[in-house]
Amino acid sequence: MRALFDAHRHKTLATLRADGSPRISGIETVFDDGELAFGSMPGARKGADLRRDPRFALHSATVDPVEGEEARWPGEAKIAGRAVAAGAVTGEAEGDLFHADVTEVVHTHLDPAATLLVVEWWTPAAGLRRAERA
Repeated sequence: MRALFDAHRHKTLATLRADGSPRISGIETVFDDGELAFGSMPGARKGADLRRDPRFALHSATVDPVEGEEARWPGEAKIAGRAVAAGAVTGEAEGDLFHADVTEVVHTHLDPAATLLVVEWWTPAAGLRRAERA
């Protein structure tokens, strides 16, 4: 999962607007001592969304499988949880820093024969589960 998130710089973050409708935003994330962290620039809507309602979903970059090499496709990753305010971003950029309180992790990929879609997901309550679809 971490390799999928680290493979590309840009991800997509989903937050909830004040009226409850979804908002997606581009974002960069880092793993800081094993903890998922991300920031929001001053005045950004995603930061306001997360301060009001901390629920989020984060999607790794999506890369299409190479035709004829589908079995080598690493898949895509998703993380859901709650953003925990962690103070100000330090360094060159200004803004708010958030750490993720992860409630679900999902990895979607193909089986070794590239004939089945495999969905593996983890939650703190149920642990790791797996489903295959034709």
